[in-house]
Amino acid sequence: MTGRPPVPGVPPPPDGTDATTALAALEEACLRKDLPAGMHALLGQARAALEAARDDAESARLRYHALFDAVPDPVSILDHDGTVLDLNRAGLAAYQRTREEIIGKPIHVLNPDLPDDHLAPVWETLNRGRSYVIEVNNMRADGTRFPVEVHSAPLHHEGRDCIVAVARDLSGRRNAEKRYRLLMETIDTAVLVRDASGDITHVNAAAMRLFGIDPGEPAAQALAAEQWTVVDENGRELTAPEQPAARAVHTGRAVEATVLGYFHRRRRTLAWLSVTAMPEFLPGHATPHQVLSMYSDVTELKRDSALFDRAQALAHIGGWEWDTGRDQLYLTLEACRILGRTTPPTTLGELHGCLVEPDRRRLREALEHAAATGEGLELDVQGFRQGGAPFWARIIGEADAGGPLSARLTGTLQDITERKQGEEILRIQARTDPLTGLLNRDAIRFEIEARLQEPSLAHLAVLYIDLDRFKIVNDVLGHSAGDRLLASAAHRIRRAVGSEGLIARFGGDEFLVACSTGDDAGRPSRLAEAILAIFGDSFRMDGEEFAITASIGVACSPVDGTSAGQLVQSADVAMYDSKRRGRNSWQAFTAELAARQQDRLQLETHLRRAVENEEFHLAYQPQVELTSGRLVAVEALIRWNNPNLGDIDPGQFISHAETTGDIIRIGSWVLRNACMQLRDWRDRGLMVDRMAVNVSYRQFIGEDLVERVRAALAETGLPGTALELEFTERVLIEDDPETVRTFAALRELGVHLSIDDFGEGYSALNYLRRLPIHGLKLSQLFVQGVPDNASDVAVCEAVVGISRSLGLGLVAEGVETEAQREFLVGLGVGIGQGFLFDRALLPDQLLAQYRPVPPSSTGDALPL
Repeated sequence: MTGRPPVPGVPPPPDGTDATTALAALEEACLRKDLPAGMHALLGQARAALEAARDDAESARLRYHALFDAVPDPVSILDHDGTVLDLNRAGLAAYQRTREEIIGKPIHVLNPDLPDDHLAPVWETLNRGRSYVIEVNNMRADGTRFPVEVHSAPLHHEGRDCIVAVARDLSGRRNAEKRYRLLMETIDTAVLVRDASGDITHVNAAAMRLFGIDPGEPAAQALAAEQWTVVDENGRELTAPEQPAARAVHTGRAVEATVLGYFHRRRRTLAWLSVTAMPEFLPGHATPHQVLSMYSDVTELKRDSALFDRAQALAHIGGWEWDTGRDQLYLTLEACRILGRTTPPTTLGELHGCLVEPDRRRLREALEHAAATGEGLELDVQGFRQGGAPFWARIIGEADAGGPLSARLTGTLQDITERKQGEEILRIQARTDPLTGLLNRDAIRFEIEARLQEPSLAHLAVLYIDLDRFKIVNDVLGHSAGDRLLASAAHRIRRAVGSEGLIARFGGDEFLVACSTGDDAGRPSRLAEAILAIFGDSFRMDGEEFAITASIGVACSPVDGTSAGQLVQSADVAMYDSKRRGRNSWQAFTAELAARQQDRLQLETHLRRAVENEEFHLAYQPQVELTSGRLVAVEALIRWNNPNLGDIDPGQFISHAETTGDIIRIGSWVLRNACMQLRDWRDRGLMVDRMAVNVSYRQFIGEDLVERVRAALAETGLPGTALELEFTERVLIEDDPETVRTFAALRELGVHLSIDDFGEGYSALNYLRRLPIHGLKLSQLFVQGVPDNASDVAVCEAVVGISRSLGLGLVAEGVETEAQREFLVGLGVGIGQGFLFDRALLPDQLLAQYRPVPPSSTGDALPL
């Protein structure tokens, strides 16, 4: 067959291996105008086909290299004479060489120990269609050797016959084999290795000790069948095929721990051994080539069966076995003791007779399921002993090792009576308030939630009860008396509620009552009135009478809430409204209260971000000499302007901050900024003696107040004497050594300490005497009534007398009239603050009002 003649005017095709040149020639021919139109189309098709072929070839080359380098073991391509044509990335890393050091070099650069004719057996094997495998030592660039297993196969590469060789690093396997051999010789477990025909191939040191094999004595001779008699636990002699190693070879499966007796005929000794036999397979083989047997000496366990029974009794664990086919039950002595039966049950029905329902049914179903499926069982059951005493037992069992359809179930019976009785006590304790014997917070919330989930019980009401003036008893008589009052209050609530509701102590002096409204919509109001009535009588504590009343909030489902949390919260809101209205009353939750609650939540949300959003600022009210009007100190007062809520009264948001704990962060901000402002005034010529800052009780107990104060003074360079901290009377009644230590530490810093609004609360004068404070602030509550109100006059005179006798300074708050100022001056009060002198001023306003006028100016620098 002859080829087609050349086309006139078309250059002959270039060498087929030069695709780029061929494409260039076709491109040039396509541009010639003297060729027929049909020829142009033909040449274009040829060019496109050649480009596609070239792209396919390039893609194939890239895929080849990607696959080549993806192999994790070193892979090399060798020419017929052993020259390295290519090596993958793993090979470069393993041999620690560059491509230039290997490619084009003989294979001896990687293994200098190969003989000259090493390729002859390789090609001979490959030509027979098989792969060639050999273990050799290859060499890295630094001369170190490492063992490899090389698998070689034929490859047609770039038009010639080549060899592809994959080298698997054997270092890890060799190390593992060394560790395995070391382990075999050092472990305490006796190990014998037999080949498939039963001949012993290895005996470790522990096996030699166990079987009494002398050094140098052949193991096969010492363990010969004629030397030993092997019996099972029932004393039946086993033939060689019945022994674990032979069974493992025959079945190809492991023989789990089997207790056998090994009797040495000559020495006449018997040892009980637990034997496990594991068959091992060569790769690609379906039958074991050897079996590994492990032996543990259990002679002591078998010999001391009486001790084992005693251990069962001490652990309160007995054993049982049930033959399902014959319905025969066997119990150990300890199992019979647990059941409290002098005559042990011998059938499953007799065992069921020891139990209560529904545990009889549960045990029967569990045993039937285990017998049918071969699965295990575990359950706790309750029953009664012959004398009527209750017991609890944990029954664990499983089908016999013969298989899932075995006719026998075996297991243990554990006495858990003490544990169950302890759990019941703990369960009761976990649900009960130890002081009052009522349900506790968690228990009542659980009970409310459970009833809400039950449609027939879902209509219920929650009464939130708070004791009014309980704090007085706690403060005057101490916590012990307060606890007795709580217990007495709980008893009264029980009498008022009776069986119409659940009662709980919710915390502190707060109680909760949950009652149904489905059958009686008026029950909540009736119970609330009954509780208020029963608190009408005074409480007598340590010879004193105290009028303790109750404030109650009522919330009903589903209108006021559909969960325990919502109902309790709604009742809490209603209770606080009851307190606000004058106490000793009850209030139902309403839509108005809900709106107020929403406002409170909104306020708390904005309050939490107020410091970060820089919404707070401070105003400063002057404290002046009552006789001259000279400025001696200022009190820092916080103000809050929120972009959404506008200006918010401090009396409104500070109480929320106290409740949420945000007062700690806010108080720290006030302390720092007040000190910075005093520093600024002094730098600008206004010499204010002292800056007064209010400190919340939450700050006092919730943070390291001393360190905060020390840091603020250090940052601003102020002496401690420039700062006054005002505390509420609450710190006086907390009989805590830490309170005294904190006050002493603040006083050591030079900080002036005073009690704010003295006389408003219940002032514990004993603690006032003990605390290292400097002064008192006479509450405006009493100042506003002087000089006309005799009671206020008497209180003011008493407070002045207390401060004078204790050597404490005194500042009068809320001075608004000239008559009040004159009265206080007459009592000897030296310093006061109030609208008579100035309202709270912004920093620049106070500076302009009180900074001394320069000598060149005229005017009064200290206006009244």
